[in-house]
Amino acid sequence: MTIHWCGTGLSAIPGLRRLLEAGHEITVWNRTTDKAREAVGDLTDKIKAFDIDTLGAELAKGDVVVSMLPGDWHVPLAELCISKEAHFVSSSYIAPEMKALDDKARAAGVACVNEVGLDPGIDHLMAHALIADYRASKAYDAGNTLSFISYCGGIPKEPNPFRYKFSWSPLGVLKALRSPSRSIRDFAPLDVARPWDAISSYDAPLPTPESFEVYPNRDSIPFMKDYKFDPNWSVKEFVRGTLRLNGWTEAWDHVFKEIETLSGPEGEARLKDMSDQFWDENAYDEGEADRVVLCVGLTAEKDGAEVWHKTYVMDAWGDDRGTAMSRLVSIPVSLAVESVLNREIPAGVSAAPSDPKLFTRWLGEIDTLAQHLEIVDHLA
Repeated sequence: MTIHWCGTGLSAIPGLRRLLEAGHEITVWNRTTDKAREAVGDLTDKIKAFDIDTLGAELAKGDVVVSMLPGDWHVPLAELCISKEAHFVSSSYIAPEMKALDDKARAAGVACVNEVGLDPGIDHLMAHALIADYRASKAYDAGNTLSFISYCGGIPKEPNPFRYKFSWSPLGVLKALRSPSRSIRDFAPLDVARPWDAISSYDAPLPTPESFEVYPNRDSIPFMKDYKFDPNWSVKEFVRGTLRLNGWTEAWDHVFKEIETLSGPEGEARLKDMSDQFWDENAYDEGEADRVVLCVGLTAEKDGAEVWHKTYVMDAWGDDRGTAMSRLVSIPVSLAVESVLNREIPAGVSAAPSDPKLFTRWLGEIDTLAQHLEIVDHLA
């Protein structure tokens, strides 16, 4: 069985190198072979120019295709895998078109595993771990009121005036700022048109407590089902969101105001100009340390008093192993590949595993990637 790893961008390399060093049979596919050779040529000479038809001709039953390519490649590659009875892994969110492949994947005995990077990915593992812990606790009561938060952010290790730095094109970040979000606040859905309309403060329980700006992103509500929340539970708050350095809102105020006015082809062109400017002014320097902070918390209250409150907290930064972002995205992907090969993940379209055996093992591996990983019991 061969692993076909597609894409050798910045966030792909540590996981790919881990699999190569472990001795797996791997073919590396990239649109430019020179970049792939630069990244992993010391470990393998099985490097080919990415072409879906060429890949399809080589793909065999039981192989695994990893897509670290742009998102529009994921569904075509997953469809190819299903047709060849091969498996598929990506770190990206499950798009509706990917979800629609579930029946075909099950029928073919194919695992299409997604959302196994950092966010989404490690955050899911933490959520599954906390909810399993709560369900098994003496404090568990189906009548408790629950609050859930999950905040993740890639931020500069050394703050800059813009309060943010870019590892790759800023265009994706700018477009995300135009996206609405949905979450639960005060027991009711909260719909927000733009992130800056719902920015709040969050005190992260790090070894040295630190305050950040946070805001909801995407649609959090479907994740209550993914995290196995009982439909009858009383949920006061449920939010998955983005974490930024304090001062980010003020530093980006002019960006928000301009984005609000942009529309049509001219607006898209202006976004591209802004992206190029931000890349020139606020890209990470060669060897500069990035930082990733992730906090996932669950609180249960009974009669207005907390009876269970824990937060899974991670703090990681770039070091001699490379950037924190690259290892926290790609090494979980490599763990998913190995779990697929070991038949530990069932057929069908799925996200990061809720199986305690898997999330415990994966989080143990992630503990070696972060400088700090801890479950904080706020009531201990």
